[in-house]
Amino acid sequence: MREMAEEAKWYVVHTYSGYENAVAAAVMKAAENRRMTDLIQEVNIPMETVTEITDAGEKTVERKVFPGYVLVKMILTDDSWHLIHNVRGATGFVGSDGKAVPLTEQEIYDLGVEHKEIVVGYAVGDEVKVTDGPLAGFFGVVEELEPEKDRVRVVVSMFGRETPVDLELDQVEVTKE
Repeated sequence: MREMAEEAKWYVVHTYSGYENAVAAAVMKAAENRRMTDLIQEVNIPMETVTEITDAGEKTVERKVFPGYVLVKMILTDDSWHLIHNVRGATGFVGSDGKAVPLTEQEIYDLGVEHKEIVVGYAVGDEVKVTDGPLAGFFGVVEELEPEKDRVRVVVSMFGRETPVDLELDQVEVTKE
């Protein structure tokens, strides 16, 4: 059993045009056959839904966002590097000086590759306690909730006035009744 010193990251693999699906399938098959699924964990081809208007009318189709590229979530080692390079249709990693460069967290988020499910233990109208930041220890009522933006608006009573405050979701918790 290999020890995983680092976390898997997303890398971009360049492929021959039209070979994206074949490369994605071949990478996963090779990883399974060589028992390397701990190193190569996931393969993704970013797709978008587009409505095309033709003479026959509107038609909705799935289209590759980046033709000629496949995203691979993996831990980069010599073995995993060689596995990718030996897949038919794959020409190598995207990076500088021949070195694979992982995508940043922001790039992964922007591409919509990984979706993090946000579970919030409170709702609009609940009484909460601020646990972090300059208002830690204050109590208030949730006025607005935007989990996709990691934002909650809480109305806090300060100096005898009701004041709306924007906070991150993890800066508040439900008060124990």
